[in-house]
Amino acid sequence: MSDRQIQEHFATKAVKPTFFTIENDSLKLYVASIGSDTLPPLLLIHGAPGSWYGYLRMIDDSLLHTRFHILSVDRPGYGKSRKGRKAVTSITKQARWIAHALNLNHSGKPAIVLGRSYGAPIAARLAMLYPSRIKHLFLISSPLDPAKEKFFWFSKWGRMTPVQWFLDRHINLATAEKYSHVAELKQLEPLWPTLNVPVTLMQGGKDWLVDPSNLDYARKVLAGKPAEFIFLPEAGHLITNSHSGMVKNLILQCD
Repeated sequence: MSDRQIQEHFATKAVKPTFFTIENDSLKLYVASIGSDTLPPLLLIHGAPGSWYGYLRMIDDSLLHTRFHILSVDRPGYGKSRKGRKAVTSITKQARWIAHALNLNHSGKPAIVLGRSYGAPIAARLAMLYPSRIKHLFLISSPLDPAKEKFFWFSKWGRMTPVQWFLDRHINLATAEKYSHVAELKQLEPLWPTLNVPVTLMQGGKDWLVDPSNLDYARKVLAGKPAEFIFLPEAGHLITNSHSGMVKNLILQCD
């Protein structure tokens, strides 16, 4: 969406987001904030490619933004969180930087963090790093198992420089993330025992992008943890859209 399209979308809305940019010498984080900053925080982390406005359905929901201070980010490198040309493929570095968004909240209460697709392992890492700041973790359509990363016949073409010249930079960034994802998930493997916040995982049986068996991997690495596993046999990858009511109700139950 262009800035103009975003302005048009919110033109008739009674409540509009406020935008913040958090920046240092090497990284930049663009955050859309909606709802009172004295309400409990709800942090939303998108996949690859993606942007903060991928969560418009939740941002526009009056019940959610009257119960929570919603913080939706452009992950480092995406949208207006771009700083420099190098892709930030480190899950840990992204998690540490996205955590700065929580400083915009002044409720003193721990956050609900929702990550979908490639944003899910980043959300999980954030919860591992800052457990006292997290109340509940939602991992939606989550590529967590390094042995189940999906590659398609056309994936390799996206790594070729002549091809990249013709592609949107967000596609090139997503490609860079994809080809580092297996190594990053392997680094995450020994850290799963340190995740001690309640977590809800949702996975669709007809997800063409993330192998549904990732849910079995999650059951294994989170054995004995306060975790709930929800399998939706007919759902695809975009569960936050296709099952938005279910996701919303689960979030509200955590309040």
